Amino acid sequence: MEEKQRKAVHKIQLTDRNTGSVTGVKDVNSFDEKEISLVTEAGVLTVKGEDLHVTRLDLEKQEVDLAGRVDSLLYSQGTAKMKGGEGMLKRLLG
Repeated sequence: MEEKQRKAVHKIQLTDRNTGSVTGVKDVNSFDEKEISLVTEAGVLTVKGEDLHVTRLDLEKQEVDLAGRVDSLLYSQGTAKMKGGEGMLKRLLG
């Protein structure tokens, strides 16, 4: 029997706009203190704010924890990558 590939659940949990976690993360496009761009099961998620930091990243479990003041969350369709068509981790580790 063919095993169906299960789609990971995408969830955002944000506490007091300062700490949060995101599940269903496929890749990290980019991150800095003002913006974090994540490829998720629901499209590209852009988190904007101040003093943003990725505090934990586990792509095997498709989880990201973040900290800093979150001002906005914005989704866009697709999985478009920034800068050369590769995710941030692939560029850092490759």
